[in-house]
Amino acid sequence: MIKTQSLSENHRFRALYGRGKNRAGRYMAVYAMKNRLGPVVRLGITVSKKLGNAVTRNRIRRRIREAYRLHEQEIKNGYDIVIVARRAGEHAPFEALSGELMTLLRELGAAEAES
Repeated sequence: MIKTQSLSENHRFRALYGRGKNRAGRYMAVYAMKNRLGPVVRLGITVSKKLGNAVTRNRIRRRIREAYRLHEQEIKNGYDIVIVARRAGEHAPFEALSGELMTLLRELGAAEAES
């Protein structure tokens, strides 16, 4: 069973941006890097102030978090993941948002291949 924790320290975000692998899609960019915590996955979600007011940013953050939660069992253990929202994700259909998240995670090797 995967245990997902929140990634909140700034130095961990910077380490992922600098040393992690990344992939970008239309709705988000995803950074991933192996951690040394065994069965723990740490997740960080960032939404720039450029995307709107607090209500808009929190809505985007909630939608991304829910897309992750629905596919949590497909995520491999031992990864730090940062998801950076893009403007197009604000009005994207949830299925497209969820599908892109999993596609990017699979490309990075942080999720199980589709069966």
